[in-house]
Amino acid sequence: MANDDKTPLSGDLGELAALFTRAEKPSDRFAVGTEWERAGLLADTLEPVPYEGPRGVRTVLERLQARHGYSPLTESAGGPLLGLERGRENITLEPAAQIELSGAPLRTAHETAEEVARHLAEVDEVSAELGIVWLGLGFHPFATHDDLPWVPKSRYGVMRTYLPTRSPTGLDMMRRTQTVQANLDYPDEATAMRMLVASIKLQPVVTAMFANSPWVEGRATGERSRRASVWVQMDPDRSGLLPRAFHTDPSYRTYVEWALDVPMFIVKRDDRALRATHLTFRQFLRDGLEGERAHAGDWETHVNTLFPEVRLKRTLEMRGLDAQDRTLIPAVPALFKGLLYDPTALAGAVALADSLALDDIEAARPAIAHDALRARIGSRSVAALAGDVLDLARAGLARLGDPSEARYLEPLASLVEAGQCPADARLEAAAAAGGDRAAIVSVSRA
Repeated sequence: MANDDKTPLSGDLGELAALFTRAEKPSDRFAVGTEWERAGLLADTLEPVPYEGPRGVRTVLERLQARHGYSPLTESAGGPLLGLERGRENITLEPAAQIELSGAPLRTAHETAEEVARHLAEVDEVSAELGIVWLGLGFHPFATHDDLPWVPKSRYGVMRTYLPTRSPTGLDMMRRTQTVQANLDYPDEATAMRMLVASIKLQPVVTAMFANSPWVEGRATGERSRRASVWVQMDPDRSGLLPRAFHTDPSYRTYVEWALDVPMFIVKRDDRALRATHLTFRQFLRDGLEGERAHAGDWETHVNTLFPEVRLKRTLEMRGLDAQDRTLIPAVPALFKGLLYDPTALAGAVALADSLALDDIEAARPAIAHDALRARIGSRSVAALAGDVLDLARAGLARLGDPSEARYLEPLASLVEAGQCPADARLEAAAAAGGDRAAIVSVSRA
């Protein structure tokens, strides 16, 4: 699971930006990967699924491996089982034993729907045997931190002690939030920057469209997305909408300059994990750590520990969404494919993003977490902006040659047209079912 590229780094900005240059693809090879996290409960007690034990998530992984042709993922030879891989599709674990499907890069939302259906058939079979249910929510609806396990991954141990020094919600981010994200290709630097800047400015609008975490420790908080509220308060060094300097001068090198000055988590060498939270990557390049010098694998690992609302890696990751149930998962790749892969739709997204002041977007993020589509960005209604985003995406999918992909947007569009997000619908359904914990589970299954 580690990046083992040991090519030494000189620290030249072009050398570091090459991580992104090498990932560029011609548009006829574009695909979208979808990642989907879910929290699990023991069906009889509604307690969180542990990592260990006969009904733990490790048992889920072991049974999937035995039946469905997966290979194990560990941090080191003989280390704890932390995930599975099969071709370009992975199943991995988040810090509190949330399960994540890291899907293969796929050309259409139809293929994503098929991938999700296959994954669910496999996981649901095993989970039914063990008495486990999985939830399609952006925040754990019941658990306190004392209720949750820790997955034995070295990076998580460092994050566990470091992030609370940077954010009051650091542990919530790790252990009680779940997301779904789309990962998109880019053809060149100029287009990548247009995609990144437009999508990061519009990401809070998409957050409102997919807001889906209204419960904390068994009660409705009044928020539509506790997950989004958590991220508003996250470590400012590595989270948010990217610094203003990036918006005025977007480039691979500007992103590299920002990333160089973010504190690291760890440096991995074979079976050792060296704590590095006292160093920025720029300092590591200059001074090393315990006799170790920076190499290309360290740089890619560091880039993977940055958490802006849209992250630049070998793909562009759309990271502003709450996890959903299975009915809305294919809407995620369909939305971003239509919005960002069609040149005309991308131009429209850029224009829409440019019409919004960065300060207004930043100021609106807490209100979006609380009110979702009922919030405003400056003088603009978030619900109206969401309708504009959907219109651009639908038209983009049609121009890309398969308007039938737009059908995956219809459940989302129905909510937006009614002025609702998924949390609104779930709150109503849970209240109609009695409003207790069993009702919350019944309306929230993944």
